[in-house]
Amino acid sequence: MVSGKRIGELALAGITLAPLVVPVDPNVNVILTACLTVYVGCHRSVKETPPSETMSNEHAMRFPLIGSAMLLSLFLLFKFLSKDLVNFVLTGYFFLLGIIALSATLLPYIEGFLPKRWNEEEIVWRFPYYKSLAIEFTRSQVFAGIPGVFFCAWYASKKHFLANNILGLAFSIQGIEMLSLGSFKTGAILLVGLFFYDIFWVFFTPVMVTVAKSFDAPIKLLFRTSNAARPYSMLGLGDIVIPGIFVALALRFDVSRGKGSNYFKSAFIGYIVGLALTIVVMNWFNAAQPALLYIVPGVIGFLATHCIWNGEVKQLLAFDESKLAASSKEDTKTKTDKKEE
Repeated sequence: MVSGKRIGELALAGITLAPLVVPVDPNVNVILTACLTVYVGCHRSVKETPPSETMSNEHAMRFPLIGSAMLLSLFLLFKFLSKDLVNFVLTGYFFLLGIIALSATLLPYIEGFLPKRWNEEEIVWRFPYYKSLAIEFTRSQVFAGIPGVFFCAWYASKKHFLANNILGLAFSIQGIEMLSLGSFKTGAILLVGLFFYDIFWVFFTPVMVTVAKSFDAPIKLLFRTSNAARPYSMLGLGDIVIPGIFVALALRFDVSRGKGSNYFKSAFIGYIVGLALTIVVMNWFNAAQPALLYIVPGVIGFLATHCIWNGEVKQLLAFDESKLAASSKEDTKTKTDKKEE
């Protein structure tokens, strides 16, 4: 798994930088970049300790409503306020988020080159006048944040497509790595809800497309085209992260059983097929498409078919990472108590 992850990381770096050197077909670039990002994020999500914070069914059901409210709010902001003013405020917000995301993404690669105590000793910084508010960090995290500052400064000053994509990839990888759906039931509820969310806001209103074109922030990946009228193709980060956390859950399910990555392969192939179908339909009709319309049936359909074929529906639906996290904490506590005795 480690070697596959390293190959995926190198391939993702290569396809990201390739357009600077050679022309890359934007359709191929979209598929390779998105799929490699999901692959890397999924493998980074596999850790010794299961995620302790997981999404509940209620949160999954509310998510499309909250997303709709935020999307509509942005649409109204761009409609009634200066586009430059809104993007100026959002650039400052994403400048800080970008530093955090990039430092977290780079940290595993540089920890081995730094002193051990830099990785382990935590520094606590408390806010002036608000001592109850504190930030904990290590020297390694500060060191990893230095490239993030330069990349974010480059993005804020030049808005170069490469800087945008590097920040977007960092957000996507961190989202897939850190977020947990908890169970496949919750994941199915979330994906089905966002399936209808994407269809409504893209096909029945101009809101999604308008916000995507107006929102000058790294919430989408940009891919160069040879069309002067449309210099870039776009892919929203939600079309990577949302299905990505479901595919990552399938990988962690495989790992928890120690039976290889069978269901991960099914879900991942479903993602590839769904994304490729999105590109085909988009070019056929020459119009923006809600990617989740094709990706959600692909991911859930391929995984469900494989699961039914193996006769393991009950095992899949019974999987719950919140219970695994509680069990892991209990085991850790027991080991600690034994050492103290």
